[in-house]
Amino acid sequence: MKNKFLILILLLANLGFNQRHNVKSRSEIGLMSGGSYYIGDLNPNKHFYNINLSYGGIYRYNVHSRMSIRTNLFYGKLNASDADSEIDVFKNRNLSFQTDFFEFSTGVEFNYLPYLTGHSEHIVSPYIFAQIGVFRINPKTEYNGDLIELHSLGTEGQNTELNDAKLYSKTQISIPLGFGVKFSLSKNISCSTEFGIRKTFTDYIDDVSRSKFIDRNELSDLSGPLVAELSNRNLDGSSQGYRGNPATKDWYFVFGGILSIRLGPPDKCF
Repeated sequence: MKNKFLILILLLANLGFNQRHNVKSRSEIGLMSGGSYYIGDLNPNKHFYNINLSYGGIYRYNVHSRMSIRTNLFYGKLNASDADSEIDVFKNRNLSFQTDFFEFSTGVEFNYLPYLTGHSEHIVSPYIFAQIGVFRINPKTEYNGDLIELHSLGTEGQNTELNDAKLYSKTQISIPLGFGVKFSLSKNISCSTEFGIRKTFTDYIDDVSRSKFIDRNELSDLSGPLVAELSNRNLDGSSQGYRGNPATKDWYFVFGGILSIRLGPPDKCF
């Protein structure tokens, strides 16, 4: 917490210095607030399902009126439950998960129209962005009133003779892509609204990937009864049915509004 306050103080001090000494700047910082949700094995196709609060900060360096370098740090939550499904086989599967995520990404932002905060004419533009990111997850599930961390358990038999796969990493790579619209509100303040897609390279945001269930008795012998119970929660008690789809990766989405302030008088960038 102290480090966060120190960073905020330094940013405000820099802003004050720039304004007082008329230091021209192409930089701006902003705060974002909005929502996040996921698409994966426990929610194959419902967009805007189980939206959770997400928020974070963004930095832009405006190379010129059509392009910016942007870096952002976001926090959010993702979750899904088979109990909400309308498909019988999913209801019987009876799996659920929730996870916080922390994302750091950097990349480029392209304005469709010339744009500069505080400009008398170029005050609005649609934009698109493309980035490379790193995010961290820690999927959990509710069991007997407690939240159980799933990663280290190996619910699909990872690190045992029942599955050649090793435990997945909680830190993963993503490719954020998206679009938005930005508006100049005053000489130094702007706002934007955007929708972002996160392409990932993991199928374990929800701790589910393997298509077939591991035998409960064998998994219980090797990893313990809790792991066996969380691996297969079929309501009918069988080891049959569909657990996951290893052929597809998980996705998550972040959207919301951004309020930004320019760090000093504008440096001409047209």
